[in-house]
Amino acid sequence: MTYDDLLRRLQAEQLTIFGSLRGAQGTILLLGPHEPGFWPVLCDSPEWQDGAADPVDRWSRRMITGLADRLGAQVHFPFGAEPAPFLTWAMASDRAWVSPVGMLVQAEAGLMVSYRGALEFNWHIETPDAPPRPCTGCAKPCTTACPVGALQGAQYDVEACRSYVRSDPAQRCLTHGCLARRACPVSQTYARNVEQSAYHMREFLN
Repeated sequence: MTYDDLLRRLQAEQLTIFGSLRGAQGTILLLGPHEPGFWPVLCDSPEWQDGAADPVDRWSRRMITGLADRLGAQVHFPFGAEPAPFLTWAMASDRAWVSPVGMLVQAEAGLMVSYRGALEFNWHIETPDAPPRPCTGCAKPCTTACPVGALQGAQYDVEACRSYVRSDPAQRCLTHGCLARRACPVSQTYARNVEQSAYHMREFLN
C-alpha cells in the first residue's frame, strides 16, 4: 500500500498524516485531525454524546485502533498509561519543528498541531519530500501575539497564561483559541473549527 493509498484511507476517517519517521523495522506515520471534517464527526460520535471524560482520546483510540487492525499496523498513542514519545517522534519527523515561541509548528497545521496517534508499519513507505521549515522568512507574529507575554522562546509561563484566560470568560483566547497559535500564518490556513479550539482551552483551564 502506497503513501497516497494510506492517506486516502485515513482522510476518509477524518484523520491525516502529520509526519513520518523511521521505526524499528519500517515506517511510523504520525496522525492528526483532517480538517474541517474532524470536529463535526467527533461531535456526532458516541464518545462525545455519552458525556463521559476524554471524548477526543476515546474517539482517537477507537478509530486509530480500527485502522491499525485493518491495515496491519501497530498502534501508538500520546495518552494513556504508557504514552509513546510523540514529542521526540515529531521532532524526528519530516514535518515538525520548534517554533520561535517554543511550541511545535507543523507543516500543515502550524501551531494548531495535535497528534491523535500513530501507525507503525513493518515495511518502508516512500513518503513525499519534506517541506521547508515554515518559520524561515516568517515575520514571526506568534512572538508578539500573547497579551501577557507568556510565551518567550523556551520559557512558557503557564500560570500567567491561565490567569489571563480565567480573568475574562469572553476574551478571544478562550472563545477562539490561543492568540499566539492563531497568529501563525500556517495556522491561519488550517481549517480548524473555532469551537474545537475553545474546547481545548476550557480543558487547559481544568
